[in-house]
Amino acid sequence: MRKYSTREAAKILGLDVRSIQRYITAGKISAPPVQNLGGGKYRVWTERDVEKVRKVLPKIANGRKTRYKKKQSAISTQQSAKAKPKNQKKKK
Repeated sequence: MRKYSTREAAKILGLDVRSIQRYITAGKISAPPVQNLGGGKYRVWTERDVEKVRKVLPKIANGRKTRYKKKQSAISTQQSAKAKPKNQKKKK
């Protein structure tokens, strides 16, 4: 079974390494345990680990897009409440 570094796993998943690290820290994805290899500490990802993350990714809400959608819907609601009907006549 092939094993991958976090950087390689991120590349396979089409994500940035920092995104995976943020998701791990936030508890949004489960990651393999840290192992001591060659004097450093690394996560060793198996193909099974990568596939688990691939299945979970669509369920993870991207913070920026989610906030933007909420903000846009709030703005459009406010604007529609302030909008005047087009049929009103102007007072002289």
